[in-house]
Amino acid sequence: MAIYRALPTALIVLLALAGCRKAHDAGPIDVSVIGASIGAMPTTPDGDTTDAPAAALIAATGQGLVRFDAAGQVVPGLAERWTVAGGGRSLLFRLPDLPPPGRAPIDAGAVARRLRAAIAPASRNPLKPLLGAIDEITAVTPQVIDVELRAPRPNMLQLFAQPALAMGDARTGPFSIAAMRGGVATLRPLPDPDADPDDGETARAPEIRLRGEPAAHAVARFAAGRAALVLGGGFADLAVARAAALPRDALHLDPVRGLFGFAFVDNGTGGATADPDVRRALAMAVDRDRIAMLFGVPGWTPSPTIVAPATPEVATPTIPAWAAMPLDARRGVAAQIVARGPTPPTVRVAMPAGPGARMLFALVADDWRRIGVSAVAVGPADTAELRLVDLVAPADVASFYLRAFGCEQHVPCTAVSDQLLIAARYAPTLAERSVLLTQADALIAQTTPFIALGPPIRWSLVAPDLDLYRDSPRGLHPLNELHGPLKR
Repeated sequence: MAIYRALPTALIVLLALAGCRKAHDAGPIDVSVIGASIGAMPTTPDGDTTDAPAAALIAATGQGLVRFDAAGQVVPGLAERWTVAGGGRSLLFRLPDLPPPGRAPIDAGAVARRLRAAIAPASRNPLKPLLGAIDEITAVTPQVIDVELRAPRPNMLQLFAQPALAMGDARTGPFSIAAMRGGVATLRPLPDPDADPDDGETARAPEIRLRGEPAAHAVARFAAGRAALVLGGGFADLAVARAAALPRDALHLDPVRGLFGFAFVDNGTGGATADPDVRRALAMAVDRDRIAMLFGVPGWTPSPTIVAPATPEVATPTIPAWAAMPLDARRGVAAQIVARGPTPPTVRVAMPAGPGARMLFALVADDWRRIGVSAVAVGPADTAELRLVDLVAPADVASFYLRAFGCEQHVPCTAVSDQLLIAARYAPTLAERSVLLTQADALIAQTTPFIALGPPIRWSLVAPDLDLYRDSPRGLHPLNELHGPLKR
């Protein structure tokens, strides 16, 4: 019942009125992505952030050298094949001699320029911090791109598959934009380059009507049968989906990993959270098992580590020593730490909107109240001592987690941990890189810049006839892999 109490009455009525969905017919597939309305064709996502609906449109109309399939595996994109050479230090991508039917022509030079722009000093591409191993990008021939690495990176292809490295040109992806009206993009599928031209059954794939909208509107549209798919759900709006009358098995949860918790902000003004012991006390006091019960997500396991368990390069992430203590004992130690200060501290916590965010804040505020700390929720852009971080890892790389807590991120840090991260970037072997990253993880954990809760939560609503949809460890769902081809 806690979920329903956190929802506005008007929203509960709206979801109840949605009723039962209608069966999806053979026409266009309506897809809602939770976020801002789609206003115009976006460019490649080289800014600090990209709204989920815009990212979905980018991935549908453009692609990089490789891409993720429905199950989150790396498959050919612009490149028809690739080779790993030089002991893992060279990635050779081969473009087709001719572009697939309906696609824009593209050559290796254009791709190389796009990738060099993403790693340039002035680049604001969100993947730039993870691409430091790239030494040189060369168009060897009009069809071959050579990416030289300073050291082997086994999971570099996962980064190349992200929409943030897609070509910005329209018609390099599986769809073209047929119309853009009222915040709805009608996407027309381009011919499948792998289809048999003599097979009439595969001659026509479904069109997509893509829109961005708030979670309540997207869920109500799905429940009323006016959308076959809702993407982009997170912990903050999961309660909205659960409050609706949805078909059985419509709610899907992606097995993603990443950063989910509270990052301390180093704003240079001092205060209680400038003390590492106080930061540690706040981390100790959180009842993660109670948060797991709040979310009620099967398989969601709380974790106090910064690096997700089983991440390559850091075989055993640092577990804080206090994690082995019973909760009551931890809180007793935390209360003693807080009591050393001259006055009871108050911390501001920057939270996103949504019922799930309000419920999560209520739980941690109660945890901190028990050790003598008051908490106030503020908006995402407001001045705060802590900020909610909710990011899916773009690849299975430990540096994603650790570089989020480098000194340039304005979080509590040490110069030594930064030096370890730089050394790991240039380490000549994977074994040396693993040692350096493991050392950095231990030092960063000791600094306590982050209160880790567990993995992020990503959910979708899926109509039963979208037979190609798969839950993805990347949290990405290609719109050309939702439904089998339509018959003529």
